[in-house]
Amino acid sequence: MQSEMNQKDLFDRPPEWLSKAVIYQIFPDRFRKSGLVESQRYLNLQPWGSEPCQQGFHGGDLYGVIEALDYLEELGVNCIYLTPVFSSAANHRYHTYDYLQVDPILGGNCALENLIDEMHRRGMHIILDGVFNHCSRGFWAFHNLLENGKRSPYLEWFNVHKWPLNPYPKLGEDCGYSCWWNDPALPKFNHDNPQVCEYLLSISSYWLNKGIDGWRLDVPDEVPIGFWKRFRREVKLINSEAWIVGEIWGDARDWLKGEHFDGVMNYRIGWSSLCWSACENLNDIYKNPHYPIENIDSKAFVDILKTTFSWYRPEANQCQMNLLDSHDVPRSLNTLKGDLGSLKLALFLLFLQVGAPCIYYGTEVGLSGGIEPLCREPFPWDKKWNEHLREFIKSLTVLRSTFPGIYKFGLEWTPIGKDGLVGKSTFDINLTNESQTSILVFMNRSRKDWLQIPEHLTKPFFQIGSVDLSRRILGPQSAILIS
Repeated sequence: MQSEMNQKDLFDRPPEWLSKAVIYQIFPDRFRKSGLVESQRYLNLQPWGSEPCQQGFHGGDLYGVIEALDYLEELGVNCIYLTPVFSSAANHRYHTYDYLQVDPILGGNCALENLIDEMHRRGMHIILDGVFNHCSRGFWAFHNLLENGKRSPYLEWFNVHKWPLNPYPKLGEDCGYSCWWNDPALPKFNHDNPQVCEYLLSISSYWLNKGIDGWRLDVPDEVPIGFWKRFRREVKLINSEAWIVGEIWGDARDWLKGEHFDGVMNYRIGWSSLCWSACENLNDIYKNPHYPIENIDSKAFVDILKTTFSWYRPEANQCQMNLLDSHDVPRSLNTLKGDLGSLKLALFLLFLQVGAPCIYYGTEVGLSGGIEPLCREPFPWDKKWNEHLREFIKSLTVLRSTFPGIYKFGLEWTPIGKDGLVGKSTFDINLTNESQTSILVFMNRSRKDWLQIPEHLTKPFFQIGSVDLSRRILGPQSAILIS
């Protein structure tokens, strides 16, 4: 019985470090170029700051990430999630051709190992992107299949349904093999082949043993669910504190019962927070049923929050990666039509939820790119930043660390009319037995009307916008937190 209890604790409890995590997602090719990568010399790289395109590399590298660690620590970030870093012919690197080699344009394996060491020296954590559903046409085993056809020793690594293979088909032609969303550039692995599974698990183990702190898993719902059970066991036996996050955009109940992932990318928190904060002033050009941009009032927003968190066990909610945007969707400021007041309300909501908040690189300096690839623009290191927005996000990281109970319990939200919210803690927010501390939050998304507050208030601990305590009213696009 004791052995069973230890096993359950090993696989079921949230990583302890996650309780203090503030995550920063980095798209490596566009974050920072160090000038230290020798292999970049004489390459045809796109000018830094030029418009992001589907093809072409701008030359951001992992030494640049190391150079930016002081900047990130000052912001309050203590965990980095990197989109894929392994060798690839695509700037986003989801087309992997060698999983054991960091792309030389990024600085190679040495650069990643140095980044891991430097982050751990600072008490920070690093999460890599695992693309284990598909590879690229240049992946060594698929290349062997293309060269040798039916006689390839790697024939069973992929699902072939027509010969000869046609990896570069014309419009209307069949490539001859299973691929991700019918994209011939991305052959799907055959996970029914034990050797394929062994290989993919060996990749995970290799980088965990190099010191990474977890995996964000790309399109995991397209991989047989049994593989993830084994994946979880292998990961946790190497590092019980490793964080496993699946890219599931909607209802993830089947994936968060303790057998597969710790948490998922909680896009429901993201799009609903933006849609409420915008107060009916949304850029709704982007269409995605899993990330719907549409007007919602306070009651609808509270219902989404309650439904989402009710789906999962408390341990799973604590392991969610809560985010407003990412490399796959328009930036928040684009969705909010450039309105900083709405963005501040959405960020405030993000930092008040159960789980770990994640900031997409450049949000703090006002990047506002639209639909992919425009949301993957180079970080403007040499331009004047929106320092006010950066300081605001820094204040949210401080707020989060001041009240650690938010990570575990969050707040209980109630609508006030169509434009107001009240959030209350029903627990000791400081997680100590020495003194009971609670918080009370009021928010007003309206752009013109003041919100009547139904309670007498003390001086706010944290404030956005305007409040008149004597009249108990909260100004347009304003919020207060009282402790």
